[in-house]
Amino acid sequence: AAAGGSVIRDLRLPGGRTLPGRLLTSRFSRSGGPGGQHVNKTETKADVRLDLAASAAILGGDAVARMRTRLAGRLDADGNVRVVCQEHRSRAQNLDAALSRMEALLAGALARPKSRRPTRPTRGSSERRLASKRARARIKSSRRAGGEE
Repeated sequence: AAAGGSVIRDLRLPGGRTLPGRLLTSRFSRSGGPGGQHVNKTETKADVRLDLAASAAILGGDAVARMRTRLAGRLDADGNVRVVCQEHRSRAQNLDAALSRMEALLAGALARPKSRRPTRPTRGSSERRLASKRARARIKSSRRAGGEE
């Protein structure tokens, strides 16, 4: 599904899961920045998109729903995750960098947030807090009473 005849490698995700390259589409366009005439003639900017709807069969519906909420800013109109890379001067390097970025994004979005367990302050910390409050109150009351220090 890669444009220009290049084959997109599979995405390796944590937990031993892999997303096949057929779920990805890539497009190339002219990149900006320095490079002289080379930059005006070659299409090196890589635009890689992952079809989230098709990846639900592999990752599961809840994981895809989590990715949709966490990566909402990176979704295009069709609901695909989009990564663009144009930092290198070669098409292959930009494609590889975009795929690496996609892997990192998906790994971060798939990570389940740790549930917070409420804790209570220890007896020692409570006593220290109250002792410092008492000390502060003594200092302030001595000022109020007009005591000279």
